[in-house]
Amino acid sequence: MGGPRGAGWVAAGLLLGAGACYCIYRLTRGRRRGDRELGMRPSKSAEDLTDGSYDDVLNAAQLQKLLYLLESTEDPVIIERALITLGNNAAFSVNQAIIRELGGIPIVGNKINHSNQSIKEKALNALNNLSVNVENQIKIKIYINQVCEDVFSGPLNSAVQLAGLRLLTNMTVTNDHQHMLHSYITDLFQVLLTGNGNTKVQVLKLLLNLSENPAMTEGLLRAQVDSSFLSLYDSHVAKEILLRVLTLFQNINNCLKIEGR
Repeated sequence: MGGPRGAGWVAAGLLLGAGACYCIYRLTRGRRRGDRELGMRPSKSAEDLTDGSYDDVLNAAQLQKLLYLLESTEDPVIIERALITLGNNAAFSVNQAIIRELGGIPIVGNKINHSNQSIKEKALNALNNLSVNVENQIKIKIYINQVCEDVFSGPLNSAVQLAGLRLLTNMTVTNDHQHMLHSYITDLFQVLLTGNGNTKVQVLKLLLNLSENPAMTEGLLRAQVDSSFLSLYDSHVAKEILLRVLTLFQNINNCLKIEGR
């Protein structure tokens, strides 16, 4: 095909090709624009999930990303943020089970040994929320001795001590794991006597759990308690402390009656 006629066919082909390319460009450009208008954005990275601006409850895939980040990073800032996000999401019952099934409890539990006290506290807070689930308690109980050591050997009235006491309180709501605190009862009374108001209340919540179990009565009665304990009966003691102390001894008395003593 030569001459002017052939050249005309070539020109027509080029025009048709250019027109097709333009149509494809318009279609793809319009699709991208539509996606943006519909809010179709790339999924958030694990670090994005910890930046404090993501308020939604995380799904299983996002929790898995977060756990991988927590396990793989050594950046203390990211570790702390990840633990806060994980702890907040562990407040929801569905996520308590998901985190356990994803193998998240040991990942969080390992962080209670961290030298950074703030990270240790956030790990304890996350375990505390996870411990609301009874099945999770079976996996968390292996950390009870370590938590007790931190509570009784660490700084008095510290955030770590309070976080540890809260976790121990949750772990002793039922009788299943209370026996693991048997050797720490005297230490609990020591912290009760020396701690500030918030610490006293938290220790008493824990002691009240133990006092409802007849199997723990002997340990409570044999605990070496300083005579200053009597000062808790003073009328100047805060009502929330005094009422719990009175309830503690009422519970012990009830357990003694059950045992016929």
